[in-house]
Amino acid sequence: MSDEKNLSDDLNEMLGDAKEGAKKAADKVSEKASELADDAKEIAGEAKEKAKEFAEEAKEAASEFAEDAKEAFGGDNKKVLAGVLGIVFNGLGIHKFILGYNKEGGILLGATLLGMVLSCVGIGLLFVWIPCVIGFVEGIIYLTKSDEEFYNTYQAGKKSWF
Repeated sequence: MSDEKNLSDDLNEMLGDAKEGAKKAADKVSEKASELADDAKEIAGEAKEKAKEFAEEAKEAASEFAEDAKEAFGGDNKKVLAGVLGIVFNGLGIHKFILGYNKEGGILLGATLLGMVLSCVGIGLLFVWIPCVIGFVEGIIYLTKSDEEFYNTYQAGKKSWF
């Protein structure tokens, strides 16, 4: 019986040690879980901050792009737009209308339309080719000038032909 009592005491002692070890382990797990939760909150806060910064930078970049596009195609200097329209739609004088030269644009358009009407007579082909060549050459001239030179010559200086 004494062996049984010793065995029972040993088992009770081991059970107590196991309970104490389990409690310590549970406390450690709880402590680590709390630390991890705090770390996760901190990381989430940093991620939100970085996302906010990224969104602001993206908005700024989009705004700059929009300003650059507006300047290139609709701002003060209409060099690229007028040049491309002069090359593509040469005889119709659209490039002249873009630059504000309505009278000159009307002359090119009128000459082209008159040439188309008279083309059945034969002399009309000359009336079609001349405005087309003028528009094409002007488009190339516009695109080969520097932005400043183009602006000073055709927009500020109001030079209407070539």
